[in-house]
Amino acid sequence: RKAKLFPPVPPLSFLHSFWSDGEQTPESRTFPSAAFCRPAMEINDGEEEEEFEFSRNYFLAKELGGSSKKSGRKISDIDPVDEQELRTAANNLEPKHEREVASLMESYKASYPEWGFMLRTGFGLLMYGFGSKKALIEDFASTSLTEYSVVVINGYVQSINLKQVMVAIAEVWWDQLKAKRRNSPSQAQQPFNSRSIDDLLAFMDGQEADDDKSFVCIIVNNIDGPGLREPESQHLLARIASCTHIRIIASIDHVNAPLLWDKKMVHTQFNWYWYHVPTFAPYVVEGVFFPLILAHSSTAQSAKTAAIVLQSLTPNAQSVFRVLAEYQLSHPDVEGK
Repeated sequence: RKAKLFPPVPPLSFLHSFWSDGEQTPESRTFPSAAFCRPAMEINDGEEEEEFEFSRNYFLAKELGGSSKKSGRKISDIDPVDEQELRTAANNLEPKHEREVASLMESYKASYPEWGFMLRTGFGLLMYGFGSKKALIEDFASTSLTEYSVVVINGYVQSINLKQVMVAIAEVWWDQLKAKRRNSPSQAQQPFNSRSIDDLLAFMDGQEADDDKSFVCIIVNNIDGPGLREPESQHLLARIASCTHIRIIASIDHVNAPLLWDKKMVHTQFNWYWYHVPTFAPYVVEGVFFPLILAHSSTAQSAKTAAIVLQSLTPNAQSVFRVLAEYQLSHPDVEGK
């Protein structure tokens, strides 16, 4: 906010009429600039007073909040229900606004030709917006990408082996090449399972098809999911997307998902074309792979949490815990403390 430090200068004709009116001299008159200063000063004083009152109320609220009695309730006091029972209750919830959601999904079909055109011109499609976009993307692939091979990666799964995904993509691309070259003899290929990641990338980027418009489309549901959130996974996906005969369609749901990529990945490798497609559809499939907060934690989830905590410790602390664990395993009758 810019404060008015100086009032506007009145015209000379006004000053002349002001001083020449009546018998008073300029020395006995109040200079007109005071009249011009007063409104600006009053405005600034009022704004400063409002700011002071706001800050004073803020600190008063903090003092009152600190002196108030704190609640003795804890999260551990909550009696969580069984996870399976909670999931069953969640699945039995009656969906709302089904007609509106179906109408919204139907309206996106008018954009299918544009999405296909953007893929053929070399862009990657990134779908964002509230609601599950899994059904929308797969419907687009099944109706508009029938002439291309499609590989689906579900990023909401907890663990994904990208090496095996690359092997599957290379095999699909090789089958597509053989189908295009039925009349020409095909060269013997080394099994893709035994190839390195760099060899697989070179194969997907270097093998020329008779039709330059041919490509393999990769659908990544929740590219920001827990199975693909590591920087190594994102860099490898970016290298795959940059291959000549690869096109990628992905969806994101996390608000901080764009922080996974740098400028090169966004504009050069993925080459994203962003589409805002809120579906308001429930995350039924995606939610199965996430633990519920109000349910009893399973043994597997507890073990995973413990492993994460151990990884965050220093090497010395890890060695101490290792000694304690080995002692506890060798003396099962001794009660741990």
